[in-house]
Amino acid sequence: MRYTANNQMDSDEGEGGMSFEVKKNEKAEDNYIVKEELGKGKFGIVYRCEEKSTGKTWAAKYVKTIRAKDREAVQREIDLMAELEHPSLMALIDAYQSSRQTVMILECITGGELFERIVDDKFDLTESEVISYMRQICAGVQHMHHNNIMHLDLKPENIMCVNRTGFQLKIIDFGLARKYEPNNELKVLCGTPEFVAPEVISFDAITPLTDMWSVGVICYVLLSGLSPFLGDSDTETLNNVTVGEWDFEDEAFDGISNGAKEFISSLLVKDQRDRMSVDECFRHAWLSEISTRTKACETKLSTARLKKFLARRRWQVGLIHLIL
Repeated sequence: MRYTANNQMDSDEGEGGMSFEVKKNEKAEDNYIVKEELGKGKFGIVYRCEEKSTGKTWAAKYVKTIRAKDREAVQREIDLMAELEHPSLMALIDAYQSSRQTVMILECITGGELFERIVDDKFDLTESEVISYMRQICAGVQHMHHNNIMHLDLKPENIMCVNRTGFQLKIIDFGLARKYEPNNELKVLCGTPEFVAPEVISFDAITPLTDMWSVGVICYVLLSGLSPFLGDSDTETLNNVTVGEWDFEDEAFDGISNGAKEFISSLLVKDQRDRMSVDECFRHAWLSEISTRTKACETKLSTARLKKFLARRRWQVGLIHLIL
Protein backbone atom coordinates (compact mmCIF):
# COMPACT_ATOMS: atom_id res chain seq x y z
CA MET A 1 0.00 0.00 0.00
CA ARG A 2 1.21 3.52 -0.74
CA TYR A 3 -0.22 7.00 -0.43
CA THR A 4 -0.46 9.28 -3.45
CA ALA A 5 -0.28 13.06 -3.58
CA ASN A 6 -3.99 13.51 -2.87
CA ASN A 7 -3.82 11.34 0.25
CA GLN A 8 -5.10 8.17 -1.37
CA MET A 9 -4.29 4.56 -0.76
CA ASP A 10 -3.27 3.00 -4.05
CA SER A 11 -2.49 -0.46 -5.37
CA ASP A 12 -1.50 -2.02 -8.65
CA GLU A 13 -4.48 -4.32 -9.21
CA GLY A 14 -6.11 -4.11 -12.62
CA GLU A 15 -8.64 -5.90 -14.74
CA GLY A 16 -9.61 -6.10 -18.37
CA GLY A 17 -12.60 -4.60 -20.12
CA MET A 18 -13.82 -2.97 -23.29
CA SER A 19 -11.41 -0.68 -25.15
CA PHE A 20 -12.15 2.94 -26.10
CA GLU A 21 -10.47 4.01 -29.33
CA VAL A 22 -7.66 6.36 -28.40
CA LYS A 23 -6.19 8.32 -31.32
CA LYS A 24 -2.50 7.44 -31.75
CA ASN A 25 -1.82 8.94 -35.17
CA GLU A 26 -2.94 12.46 -34.22
CA LYS A 27 -2.04 15.01 -31.60
CA ALA A 28 -4.61 16.76 -29.43
CA GLU A 29 -3.13 20.04 -30.64
CA ASP A 30 -4.18 19.14 -34.21
CA ASN A 31 -7.81 19.59 -33.22
CA TYR A 32 -7.70 21.76 -30.08
CA ILE A 33 -6.12 25.07 -29.12
CA VAL A 34 -4.63 24.66 -25.64
CA LYS A 35 -5.23 27.65 -23.37
CA GLU A 36 -4.41 28.42 -19.72
CA GLU A 37 -3.71 25.85 -17.00
CA LEU A 38 -6.72 24.98 -14.84
CA GLY A 39 -5.14 22.63 -12.34
CA LYS A 40 -2.21 20.36 -11.57
CA GLY A 41 -1.80 17.10 -9.67
CA LYS A 42 0.68 14.27 -9.29
CA PHE A 43 -0.79 12.43 -12.25
CA GLY A 44 -1.27 15.24 -14.74
CA ILE A 45 -2.01 18.83 -15.70
CA VAL A 46 -5.39 20.14 -16.88
CA TYR A 47 -5.71 23.01 -19.35
CA ARG A 48 -8.65 24.82 -20.83
CA CYS A 49 -8.83 24.15 -24.55
CA GLU A 50 -10.89 25.24 -27.53
CA GLU A 51 -12.04 22.86 -30.24
CA LYS A 52 -10.88 24.26 -33.60
CA SER A 53 -13.82 23.00 -35.64
CA THR A 54 -16.60 24.17 -33.30
CA GLY A 55 -15.11 26.78 -30.98
CA LYS A 56 -16.42 24.79 -27.99
CA THR A 57 -14.54 24.94 -24.70
CA TRP A 58 -13.31 21.71 -23.10
CA ALA A 59 -10.66 20.64 -20.60
CA ALA A 60 -7.50 18.85 -21.72
CA LYS A 61 -5.95 16.53 -19.14
CA TYR A 62 -2.32 15.68 -19.93
CA VAL A 63 -1.05 12.52 -18.18
CA LYS A 64 2.45 11.08 -18.42
CA THR A 65 2.15 7.46 -19.57
CA ILE A 66 5.72 6.40 -20.24
CA ARG A 67 5.37 3.19 -18.22
CA ALA A 68 3.14 0.39 -19.47
CA LYS A 69 1.19 0.23 -16.19
CA ASP A 70 0.47 3.97 -16.38
CA ARG A 71 -0.88 3.56 -19.92
CA GLU A 72 -3.05 0.67 -18.75
CA ALA A 73 -4.43 2.68 -15.82
CA VAL A 74 -5.34 5.66 -18.02
CA GLN A 75 -6.81 3.35 -20.67
CA ARG A 76 -9.01 1.78 -18.00
CA GLU A 77 -10.20 5.21 -16.89
CA ILE A 78 -10.96 6.13 -20.51
CA ASP A 79 -12.81 2.86 -21.17
CA LEU A 80 -15.02 3.26 -18.12
CA MET A 81 -15.78 6.93 -18.82
CA ALA A 82 -16.72 6.00 -22.38
CA GLU A 83 -19.54 3.85 -20.96
CA LEU A 84 -20.97 6.71 -18.90
CA GLU A 85 -23.18 9.51 -20.11
CA HIS A 86 -25.23 11.28 -17.45
CA PRO A 87 -25.91 14.90 -16.35
CA SER A 88 -24.31 14.19 -12.96
CA LEU A 89 -21.08 12.71 -14.35
CA MET A 90 -18.17 14.45 -16.06
CA ALA A 91 -18.11 13.50 -19.75
CA LEU A 92 -15.19 12.19 -21.80
CA ILE A 93 -15.04 13.83 -25.25
CA ASP A 94 -11.89 12.53 -26.91
CA ALA A 95 -8.50 10.93 -26.18
CA TYR A 96 -5.03 10.95 -27.74
CA GLN A 97 -1.90 8.93 -26.93
CA SER A 98 1.77 9.26 -27.82
CA SER A 99 4.77 7.30 -26.56
CA ARG A 100 5.13 9.55 -23.52
CA GLN A 101 1.69 10.91 -22.64
CA THR A 102 -2.07 10.53 -22.95
CA VAL A 103 -4.38 13.51 -23.42
CA MET A 104 -8.00 13.23 -22.34
CA ILE A 105 -10.44 15.84 -23.64
CA LEU A 106 -13.09 16.30 -20.97
CA GLU A 107 -16.13 18.37 -20.21
CA CYS A 108 -15.00 21.71 -18.78
CA ILE A 109 -16.47 22.23 -15.30
CA THR A 110 -15.91 25.73 -13.94
CA GLY A 111 -18.12 26.06 -10.86
CA GLY A 112 -15.64 24.84 -8.26
CA GLU A 113 -16.08 22.26 -5.52
CA LEU A 114 -19.55 22.04 -4.00
CA PHE A 115 -18.19 22.13 -0.44
CA GLU A 116 -16.21 25.30 -1.17
CA ARG A 117 -19.26 27.02 -2.64
CA ILE A 118 -21.67 26.33 0.22
CA VAL A 119 -19.45 27.77 2.97
CA ASP A 120 -19.70 31.23 1.41
CA ASP A 121 -21.09 33.66 3.99
CA LYS A 122 -23.68 34.84 1.46
CA PHE A 123 -25.09 31.31 1.03
CA ASP A 124 -27.72 29.86 3.36
CA LEU A 125 -27.22 26.10 3.70
CA THR A 126 -30.33 24.17 4.72
CA GLU A 127 -31.19 20.52 5.02
CA SER A 128 -33.43 20.98 1.99
CA GLU A 129 -30.40 22.10 -0.03
CA VAL A 130 -28.44 19.06 1.17
CA ILE A 131 -31.29 16.82 -0.01
CA SER A 132 -31.02 18.41 -3.45
CA TYR A 133 -27.26 17.78 -3.56
CA MET A 134 -27.62 14.19 -2.38
CA ARG A 135 -30.22 13.49 -5.05
CA GLN A 136 -27.79 14.63 -7.73
CA ILE A 137 -24.89 12.67 -6.26
CA CYS A 138 -27.03 9.55 -5.96
CA ALA A 139 -28.29 10.00 -9.53
CA GLY A 140 -24.72 9.94 -10.84
CA VAL A 141 -23.80 6.96 -8.67
CA GLN A 142 -26.98 5.16 -9.76
CA HIS A 143 -26.04 5.54 -13.43
CA MET A 144 -22.57 4.17 -12.70
CA HIS A 145 -23.92 1.22 -10.74
CA HIS A 146 -26.55 0.42 -13.37
CA ASN A 147 -23.59 0.16 -15.77
CA ASN A 148 -21.71 -2.05 -13.27
CA ILE A 149 -19.06 0.61 -12.60
CA MET A 150 -17.83 1.54 -9.12
CA HIS A 151 -16.25 4.96 -8.57
CA LEU A 152 -14.29 4.03 -5.41
CA ASP A 153 -13.16 7.58 -4.62
CA LEU A 154 -16.28 9.57 -3.80
CA LYS A 155 -15.24 12.53 -1.64
CA PRO A 156 -15.82 16.33 -1.45
CA GLU A 157 -13.04 17.16 -3.91
CA ASN A 158 -14.75 15.04 -6.55
CA ILE A 159 -18.15 16.72 -6.30
CA MET A 160 -18.08 19.78 -8.56
CA CYS A 161 -20.50 22.51 -9.65
CA VAL A 162 -20.97 22.89 -13.40
CA ASN A 163 -20.75 26.69 -13.25
CA ARG A 164 -20.70 29.62 -10.81
CA THR A 165 -24.32 30.61 -11.33
CA GLY A 166 -26.03 27.47 -10.04
CA PHE A 167 -25.68 24.20 -8.17
CA GLN A 168 -25.89 21.57 -10.87
CA LEU A 169 -23.41 18.93 -9.70
CA LYS A 170 -21.10 16.51 -11.44
CA ILE A 171 -18.97 13.70 -10.09
CA ILE A 172 -15.42 13.81 -11.46
CA ASP A 173 -12.17 11.81 -11.37
CA PHE A 174 -12.66 8.21 -12.44
CA GLY A 175 -9.01 7.28 -11.99
CA LEU A 176 -9.78 4.64 -9.35
CA ALA A 177 -13.03 3.38 -10.90
CA ARG A 178 -13.44 -0.33 -11.54
CA LYS A 179 -15.84 -2.57 -13.43
CA TYR A 180 -18.01 -4.75 -11.21
CA GLU A 181 -18.42 -8.33 -12.39
CA PRO A 182 -20.57 -10.32 -9.91
CA ASN A 183 -18.90 -13.63 -10.83
CA ASN A 184 -15.36 -12.27 -10.48
CA GLU A 185 -14.34 -11.28 -6.97
CA LEU A 186 -12.48 -7.97 -6.89
CA LYS A 187 -10.34 -6.66 -4.05
CA VAL A 188 -8.59 -3.30 -4.07
CA LEU A 189 -6.57 -1.04 -1.82
CA CYS A 190 -7.62 2.36 -3.07
CA GLY A 191 -9.60 5.31 -1.78
CA THR A 192 -9.27 8.20 0.64
CA PRO A 193 -9.01 7.30 4.37
CA GLU A 194 -11.91 9.43 5.68
CA PHE A 195 -14.29 8.16 2.99
CA VAL A 196 -13.14 4.62 2.25
CA ALA A 197 -15.36 1.65 3.21
CA PRO A 198 -14.34 -0.99 5.80
CA GLU A 199 -14.21 -3.82 3.24
CA VAL A 200 -11.49 -1.97 1.29
CA ILE A 201 -9.27 -1.62 4.36
CA SER A 202 -9.73 -5.29 5.29
CA PHE A 203 -9.07 -6.27 1.65
CA ASP A 204 -12.38 -8.06 1.29
CA ALA A 205 -14.33 -8.29 -1.94
CA ILE A 206 -15.93 -5.02 -3.00
CA THR A 207 -19.27 -4.34 -4.69
CA PRO A 208 -21.18 -1.21 -5.73
CA LEU A 209 -22.27 -1.00 -2.07
CA THR A 210 -18.69 0.06 -1.33
CA ASP A 211 -19.48 3.43 -2.94
CA MET A 212 -22.57 3.78 -0.76
CA TRP A 213 -20.48 3.96 2.42
CA SER A 214 -18.71 6.99 0.91
CA VAL A 215 -22.10 8.52 0.02
CA GLY A 216 -23.07 8.18 3.69
CA VAL A 217 -19.90 9.91 4.88
CA ILE A 218 -20.40 12.76 2.39
CA CYS A 219 -23.97 13.25 3.63
CA TYR A 220 -22.81 13.22 7.27
CA VAL A 221 -20.19 15.89 6.56
CA LEU A 222 -22.56 18.08 4.51
CA LEU A 223 -25.11 18.20 7.32
CA SER A 224 -22.73 18.67 10.24
CA GLY A 225 -19.30 19.76 9.02
CA LEU A 226 -17.91 16.85 11.04
CA SER A 227 -15.95 13.86 9.76
CA PRO A 228 -17.34 10.71 11.43
CA PHE A 229 -14.14 8.63 11.37
CA LEU A 230 -11.39 11.26 11.47
CA GLY A 231 -8.39 10.40 13.64
CA ASP A 232 -5.12 12.15 14.43
CA SER A 233 -3.41 10.25 11.61
CA ASP A 234 -4.38 8.27 8.52
CA THR A 235 -3.68 5.06 10.43
CA GLU A 236 -6.03 6.08 13.25
CA THR A 237 -8.69 7.15 10.74
CA LEU A 238 -8.47 3.78 8.97
CA ASN A 239 -8.72 2.00 12.33
CA ASN A 240 -11.84 4.03 13.16
CA VAL A 241 -13.41 3.04 9.85
CA THR A 242 -12.56 -0.61 10.49
CA VAL A 243 -14.27 -0.49 13.89
CA GLY A 244 -17.21 1.26 12.24
CA GLU A 245 -18.40 3.17 15.29
CA TRP A 246 -19.92 6.65 14.90
CA ASP A 247 -22.83 8.66 16.34
CA PHE A 248 -25.02 11.76 16.13
CA GLU A 249 -24.13 12.96 19.64
CA ASP A 250 -22.59 16.30 18.61
CA GLU A 251 -24.81 19.38 18.92
CA ALA A 252 -24.37 19.88 15.17
CA PHE A 253 -27.09 17.27 14.71
CA ASP A 254 -29.57 18.82 17.15
CA GLY A 255 -31.60 20.45 14.38
CA ILE A 256 -31.20 17.69 11.81
CA SER A 257 -34.30 15.67 10.96
CA ASN A 258 -34.75 12.04 11.96
CA GLY A 259 -35.17 11.23 8.28
CA ALA A 260 -31.67 12.47 7.53
CA LYS A 261 -30.25 10.47 10.42
CA GLU A 262 -32.08 7.34 9.26
CA PHE A 263 -30.72 7.87 5.75
CA ILE A 264 -27.11 8.08 6.99
CA SER A 265 -27.63 5.19 9.41
CA SER A 266 -28.70 2.97 6.52
CA LEU A 267 -25.47 3.74 4.65
CA LEU A 268 -22.79 3.71 7.35
CA VAL A 269 -23.31 0.00 8.00
CA LYS A 270 -20.13 -2.03 8.44
CA ASP A 271 -21.45 -5.16 6.71
CA GLN A 272 -22.01 -4.07 3.13
CA ARG A 273 -24.68 -6.74 2.66
CA ASP A 274 -26.88 -4.73 5.04
CA ARG A 275 -26.01 -1.37 3.50
CA MET A 276 -28.59 0.60 1.51
CA SER A 277 -28.12 0.46 -2.28
CA VAL A 278 -28.39 3.54 -4.47
CA ASP A 279 -31.81 2.40 -5.73
CA GLU A 280 -32.97 2.07 -2.12
CA CYS A 281 -31.70 5.59 -1.45
CA PHE A 282 -34.22 6.95 -3.93
CA ARG A 283 -36.99 5.01 -2.20
CA HIS A 284 -36.00 6.45 1.18
CA ALA A 285 -38.45 9.05 2.49
CA TRP A 286 -35.70 11.60 3.14
CA LEU A 287 -34.91 11.92 -0.57
CA SER A 288 -38.56 12.19 -1.59
CA GLU A 289 -40.01 15.48 -2.85
CA ILE A 290 -42.34 15.91 0.10
CA SER A 291 -39.52 15.78 2.64
CA THR A 292 -38.09 19.07 1.32
CA ARG A 293 -41.28 20.92 2.26
CA THR A 294 -41.04 20.34 6.00
CA LYS A 295 -40.25 23.39 8.12
CA ALA A 296 -37.28 21.72 9.82
CA CYS A 297 -35.57 21.21 6.46
CA GLU A 298 -35.58 24.97 5.79
CA THR A 299 -33.69 25.91 8.97
CA LYS A 300 -30.29 27.46 8.21
CA LEU A 301 -27.39 25.17 9.11
CA SER A 302 -24.17 26.49 10.58
CA THR A 303 -21.21 26.11 8.21
CA ALA A 304 -18.53 27.02 10.79
CA ARG A 305 -17.50 23.38 11.25
CA LEU A 306 -17.61 22.79 7.50
CA LYS A 307 -15.18 25.69 6.99
CA LYS A 308 -12.77 24.07 9.47
CA PHE A 309 -13.22 20.72 7.71
CA LEU A 310 -12.26 22.26 4.37
CA ALA A 311 -9.33 24.20 5.83
CA ARG A 312 -7.94 20.99 7.34
CA ARG A 313 -8.26 19.05 4.08
CA ARG A 314 -6.58 21.87 2.11
CA TRP A 315 -3.74 21.89 4.63
CA GLN A 316 -3.34 18.09 4.47
CA VAL A 317 -3.20 18.01 0.67
CA GLY A 318 -0.81 20.96 0.60
CA LEU A 319 1.47 19.31 3.17
CA ILE A 320 1.59 16.05 1.21
CA HIS A 321 2.46 17.91 -2.00
CA LEU A 322 5.23 19.74 -0.07
CA ILE A 323 6.69 16.45 1.23
CA LEU A 324 6.63 14.88 -2.21
